Amino acid sequence: MMKKTNETENMIKNLSERKDTYLRYENEEVITWCNGCGNYGIQNALKRALTLEGFEPDKILYCFDIGCNGNGSDKIGGYTFHGLHGRSISAAAGACIANPNIKVIASGGDGATMSEGINHLVHAVRNDYPMLFILHNNHNYGLTTGQASATTPKGFPMNGSPDGVIPEPMNPIEFVLGLNPSFAARSFSGDIKHMTGVFRKALKHKGFAFVEILQVCPTYNRATPQSWYRERIKYVDDLKNYNANNLKKAREIVEDFEKNIYLGVVYQDEKRENFMDKLQNRKNIKTASIDEVKNFPIENLLKAFE
Repeated sequence: MMKKTNETENMIKNLSERKDTYLRYENEEVITWCNGCGNYGIQNALKRALTLEGFEPDKILYCFDIGCNGNGSDKIGGYTFHGLHGRSISAAAGACIANPNIKVIASGGDGATMSEGINHLVHAVRNDYPMLFILHNNHNYGLTTGQASATTPKGFPMNGSPDGVIPEPMNPIEFVLGLNPSFAARSFSGDIKHMTGVFRKALKHKGFAFVEILQVCPTYNRATPQSWYRERIKYVDDLKNYNANNLKKAREIVEDFEKNIYLGVVYQDEKRENFMDKLQNRKNIKTASIDEVKNFPIENLLKAFE
């Protein structure tokens, strides 16, 4: 307990020393999330992590998806892009390739990520783009009033599924670990300190950092409230001799979503080259692609077709 108290005190002390940066992530927009929504904690933890890692708001690009998480697009300092449903990852991938000098952070809900945009998730993991992706998993389509998503627990009645959800739910982090990622982590919206630590590690990762946040939805999802998670969550840091570079072990500990739900960085390959490192045609080039954009005269090209 003393160790955890000291860690909290140190974090608060470091934040207070960088309050000017932290305050630049704040703004005056009215927040419209429901009372008790997990998005409050997620955004708070992200602001803390960015501040503690020394990122300035003008060096951040957020790519938001449609959904409750997307309502945070004007509630945080930095550049924001609000894209189409399930397409935040593809927009973010293009941005981080074009300009590796900014930190790109994408977010999406469980519906957008595991249904509409699951193809983009697959190839972002496969290509290992240098970006952070935050999956807001509240087990339903919250913005459209509680329809079942791919992660909604089986048998639970939702809007559009009054007799209960029929299919088995998907386990996002288990799915991602099956794609051989370079970074996979999970945290809980009710634990700001833990989320802050996970985000800090993800921000420092060179490749595609997948972070699933198990998020409460107090309005539409009554199957997994705060108390349900509190009874089940455990931390990989408490596992004796746990090694986060063991992919097989990582897959084993995330299989259980009924009794023991492990949080933390469950897998990381720090030695893997990311997408940009693998581009042979960019070797020894110091400029970013965005710096190379200029006007090219095409008159001679057009004459060739006359």
